[in-house]
Amino acid sequence: MTKATSEETSEIIGTDAGDARITWHRASRARLVLAVSHGAGGGIEARDLQALAEVLPRHQVTVALVEQPWRVAGKKLAPAPKTLDVGWRGIWPALAKGGLPVISGGRSAGARVACRTAVELGAHAVLALSFPLHPPGKPEKSRADELLGSGVPTLVVQGGNDPFGKPEEFPDGSFELVEVPYGDHGFAVPKRAGITQEEAVTVITDAVVTWARSLG
Repeated sequence: MTKATSEETSEIIGTDAGDARITWHRASRARLVLAVSHGAGGGIEARDLQALAEVLPRHQVTVALVEQPWRVAGKKLAPAPKTLDVGWRGIWPALAKGGLPVISGGRSAGARVACRTAVELGAHAVLALSFPLHPPGKPEKSRADELLGSGVPTLVVQGGNDPFGKPEEFPDGSFELVEVPYGDHGFAVPKRAGITQEEAVTVITDAVVTWARSLG
């Protein structure tokens, strides 16, 4: 099932976790595909995902916004991590069928999925937006092992005030980390911050464009 508009196309992909949806924002003469999924509490309307879908195609990167089956089914709560991984595995052939290298990405819970499955699926790299290093107020419950175990070049983009893990809380590792000043888990910045919301979003898109170029 494919739906086309003047700007994008979307398709439903059957997975063992249910039907997922990919919304494509294609680049002309694309050299990479960036596939990104949402977190456990939101969808592809997130400000960072929408900004990447708008900007990256201008830089020869096709963006695939992925809605996990639970979102497509209209459910409000995400399933267990293993089920999220099943959904991601199920959409991967559709992402890779064009033969281009695929960057596996996501925000929050979606970033964890990307890290956990990168080597298995043959991802070219991982983009982790607002990686939830730990539950808010519980730094002892670290998920650093998922990030450190991605096994491929990894970029973390993290809000400076993210309650799920501030940039200074992250361990040393082979990943790159870019801070969005004052940003919370959704990269929202306070009105009194020294940066506007538009500037905060530009920090994200500029960082991803630069990093994507470095991947060759």
